[in-house]
Amino acid sequence: MKPFIGKDFLLPGECAARLYHEAAAGEPVFDYHCHLKAEDIALDRRFSNLAVLWLGENRYGDHYKWRAMRANGIDEELVSGNADPYDKFMAWAATVPALMGNPLYHWTHLELQRYFDIYEPLNPASAPAIWKAANEKLEKESGLSVCGILKKFRVYALGTTDDPADSLEWHRKLRNEGKTETMVLPSFRPDNVINIEKPGFPQYITRLGEAAGRNIDSFEDLLLVLKERVDFFDREGCRSSDHGLEYIPWPAGLTVPGKPDEAAWEDEAGRIFAAAMAGKAPGAAEAELWKSKILVCLAGLYAEKGWAMQLHLSAIRNVNSKAAGLLGPDTGYDAVHDYSVSAKLSAFLDYCNGRDALPKTILYSLNLKDFYPLASIMGCFQGNASSRGKALPGKMQLGSSWWFLDHIDGMETQMRILANTGLLSRFIGMLTDSRSFLSYPRHEYFRRILCRILGAWMEEGEIPADYETVKSMVRDISFGNAKNYFLN
Repeated sequence: MKPFIGKDFLLPGECAARLYHEAAAGEPVFDYHCHLKAEDIALDRRFSNLAVLWLGENRYGDHYKWRAMRANGIDEELVSGNADPYDKFMAWAATVPALMGNPLYHWTHLELQRYFDIYEPLNPASAPAIWKAANEKLEKESGLSVCGILKKFRVYALGTTDDPADSLEWHRKLRNEGKTETMVLPSFRPDNVINIEKPGFPQYITRLGEAAGRNIDSFEDLLLVLKERVDFFDREGCRSSDHGLEYIPWPAGLTVPGKPDEAAWEDEAGRIFAAAMAGKAPGAAEAELWKSKILVCLAGLYAEKGWAMQLHLSAIRNVNSKAAGLLGPDTGYDAVHDYSVSAKLSAFLDYCNGRDALPKTILYSLNLKDFYPLASIMGCFQGNASSRGKALPGKMQLGSSWWFLDHIDGMETQMRILANTGLLSRFIGMLTDSRSFLSYPRHEYFRRILCRILGAWMEEGEIPADYETVKSMVRDISFGNAKNYFLN
């Protein structure tokens, strides 16, 4: 029997263990998509206790854990509310033993081990001593401030998630003051521009104009401001955009296969924008037409800059409207969508590619059923046969298993499908997608699963026992591919 989360955790054979310990374990981290705050990094924040680090504060925190606590019958005040931090921690400790089989169980104990040198399983009996020991380390050890954590886990770069109206002042402060060697890269997240049907759209457009120093009185004004904001983000070090979409929008009423009527599309977008700014909410078809037009325009801007375009698909948001209304978005009330992705995604990519305006693209889905369609569709747009610029290995990426799928089964499925349909060797690897600075062991978790797959192939004779070649592949997927993809 192996020890609980021991040296060879998730590494069932000699080949897997050797690949992990000799190749994966020592690689830096390129965490290209997360929800960490640049302000916390610039201030080199030191967290006051383990509850704040693990569960968050002021309705901003780890909604993975929040969902688990609710499922365990924990009162909401102890989940996302303002209860005493120790009481919240004890509520989490009472939930952890019920989580066996959930990745949170592994992550929790990896974090205790890697950050605090605590190897005892967390439960109500062990929790008081763990609380005391962890908080003493948080208070005294320099390596557990935010910048200390980034150094400890060799985080070469991380990509925050930033609204186009953001001033990026904390990113500039980080560059100017040099508190960390980690590259903190903004990412352009224009969901508030795309989601024209959401309440507050006119007010947001006004705020975006103020950030750009312009009045936005027309669709043409908006396109100009978006270009200027992309230029601004690019000067501030941005290397990717990010989009949270239920599905890829594509206008049904203005198309022959894949080819919108350009003039009509432009006119309709302008009319829909003017109506929305006057307070008239668009219908579903109007909203989809608007979203598709903005997304196409943005994709062209990203291609010009050499950015990667991240498309996060198949999340249905705020399913429990009563709870989400009380607590706000991103508090644990989202779920997996089952929308059909293939037809509209193909049309969108084909249109951008036909205009020589298809950027590097990462396709994520929250629904496991989408992996095969995404992997096969993206394979049609690799290379540069019909687009400008030099060929780039792995230009189109099947994104890492995300959110409800970042567990052993999800990661193995994603990598096996990528290997079956394309080039696993070109995969850009893991990201945390996290709001917690305690999440970096997720990269270790991913790397162990990667080595488990490759090691099994070696053990079974499916690939040669050529350690140097396979270790090079492991290093590339762990770090090198992401570095080259985003920075070259």
